Amino acid sequence: MTVRTRFAPSPTGMFHVGGARSALQSWLYAKQQGGAFVLRIEDTDAARNRPEWTEGILNALDWIGITRGTYEGPYFQSANAGEHRAAADKLFAAGRAYYCDCTREDVQARTGSQYQGYDGFCRDRGLTAGPGRALRFRTPDDGLTVVVDLIRGEPTWENKLLEDFVIARGDGSPVFLLANVVDDMTQGITHVIRAEEHLPNTPKQQLLWDALGVKPPVWAHLPVVVNEKRQKLSKRRDKVALEAYRDEGYLADTMRNYLMLLGWAPSGNREIVPWSVIEEEFRLEEVNPSPAFFDEKKLRAFNGEYIRALDERGFVEACQPWLTGTETIPPPPWRPEDFDPAAFAAVAPLAQTRITVLSEIVPNVDFLFVPSPEIDEASWAKAMKEGAGDLLGAAAAAFAALPSWDAESLKAALEAVGAERGLKLGKAQAPVRVAVTGQGVGLPLFESLVVLGKERTLARIEAARVRLP
Repeated sequence: MTVRTRFAPSPTGMFHVGGARSALQSWLYAKQQGGAFVLRIEDTDAARNRPEWTEGILNALDWIGITRGTYEGPYFQSANAGEHRAAADKLFAAGRAYYCDCTREDVQARTGSQYQGYDGFCRDRGLTAGPGRALRFRTPDDGLTVVVDLIRGEPTWENKLLEDFVIARGDGSPVFLLANVVDDMTQGITHVIRAEEHLPNTPKQQLLWDALGVKPPVWAHLPVVVNEKRQKLSKRRDKVALEAYRDEGYLADTMRNYLMLLGWAPSGNREIVPWSVIEEEFRLEEVNPSPAFFDEKKLRAFNGEYIRALDERGFVEACQPWLTGTETIPPPPWRPEDFDPAAFAAVAPLAQTRITVLSEIVPNVDFLFVPSPEIDEASWAKAMKEGAGDLLGAAAAAFAALPSWDAESLKAALEAVGAERGLKLGKAQAPVRVAVTGQGVGLPLFESLVVLGKERTLARIEAARVRLP
């Protein structure tokens, strides 16, 4: 058997990190087995589908390494509408489905409960197709449906507890349960690897496979992804869009590594490992079925490690989108003509050891490329206390007199100015840092002053002195 897996997202919004995890693990499993991975866009919800969301899915998959050309598709579910209707007709003709004209209010009136499922009222009424008549699958009255799941063992359902579920709406259009099964059959899917929230649908879908005379696929339901409160990640409450992490400056390698850890771990008590190790060691049957915590703080720490592991050229290249802006990343606060690539290259190694997401590069280096720094008022208030004007004047004089504009000379000069006033270097450099960069924290001060240059450094110190009362 040639293994064929699939990922079937709906183009109705941003790309969920949980979906990215499912896609990545499904794609890798197929690759390990020498099989094929299929991308199917479930686009039958015409009211919510938008072409840009489809392109967003493709771009997001590209970003995490599931690049176009490494999979089949994208196929579109809407193109298979004829097969869906044919399957519905086949089930009706075989007596495995029947038409029903009951409304929800009808069922509630008969059962006396808004929570009880469908009561089978139309099973033997012999209705034919017609406006407002849904097609329901006739579930078996007895026996068990056993789902063989590579991760969860053999979850079992009593058939008598499964209601006769709708497979086609009153207008004849198939619902998700049937369309999904028919698409998987048509595309020869052998392994369905998807999130745990689909598990309740599985006995119904397996019954459909059986009724249509096709052997069901191998199932594998990945653990639900939860937040720190152990609640299922929600786009209304949590940061879940893969694109948001990309545009904030998470590296693709970081995200790919972290997504694979949602339910699985490599050997040797390791977490940050090369992709080659993941490719070699990942085993679908070793995925833990317990909920997987999406820990953004941990992800951020991972990203810092990946950033520090870049070589100098790789780091400079990785920062480029935030230095220029893109369609989804806002432009930096400086004019394009004021950006100096050589100056950036000079401070890039200093920034690389300090940032955890690439978007942090902008506030760390913007002072180099703007006419004057934007002053953080809290930092100003903290640094510019009594005596700050005197210290800034003395520092400017000491800097101006230096025969060599280098970090060691600048440090020694400010140390001397501070010592004359009973201040250690940390206290002495605070007003200078705020005057020159606008911030209370940032890159190493003296190396920054070297890149900024003597003229601009002295001008900014003087501007700060003028601003002081």
